[in-house]
Amino acid sequence: MDFNKLGGLIPAIVQDAQTNVVLMLGFMNEEAYQKTLETGKVTFFSRTKQRLWVKGETSGNFLNVVKILEDCDRDTLLVKANPVGPACHTGADTCFGETNADGIYFLQYLQEFISRRYEEKPEGSYTTSLFNKGVNRMAQKVGEEAVETVIEATNGTDEGFIYEASDLVYHLIVLLTSKGHTIADLAKELKKRHK
Repeated sequence: MDFNKLGGLIPAIVQDAQTNVVLMLGFMNEEAYQKTLETGKVTFFSRTKQRLWVKGETSGNFLNVVKILEDCDRDTLLVKANPVGPACHTGADTCFGETNADGIYFLQYLQEFISRRYEEKPEGSYTTSLFNKGVNRMAQKVGEEAVETVIEATNGTDEGFIYEASDLVYHLIVLLTSKGHTIADLAKELKKRHK
């Protein structure tokens, strides 16, 4: 990293590793960068206090590092992290007033969770039990949930429809994972079709 370009400090953009929502912007000097790498906790250089500052050191709202990317000029960092609580000192999810972990990005988190279940197969997990029963049973569950979704759509309630459609999506992600695919593969295919 080129710490000399901006007088010893580089901007570090922090993004939620699960949702891709930008949480905050801070600055790192070389020492803060090294401490971040060593501890796995995002550490900044506080320009007002003129010292290292571990995000969450007083609030407990740490930012646990997943991955750090350098930009093409090697003078800015993109830090992908898992936040423990709100990122902003005001108590907001982000320093930009956005709500984190809402919406479509939860599907990415769910995919990653199901993929971990597939790799680790912890005992007592419903998802593990599906993987252990094999592709035929997983495909059957997708079919059952599709029928239940159709029934709720045509003769049920809105709440029931959303509940059953959620079951359908969950079981579809499980089936995709067992076949070596992800929900992102569906997004790629749909994007190809969209003109």
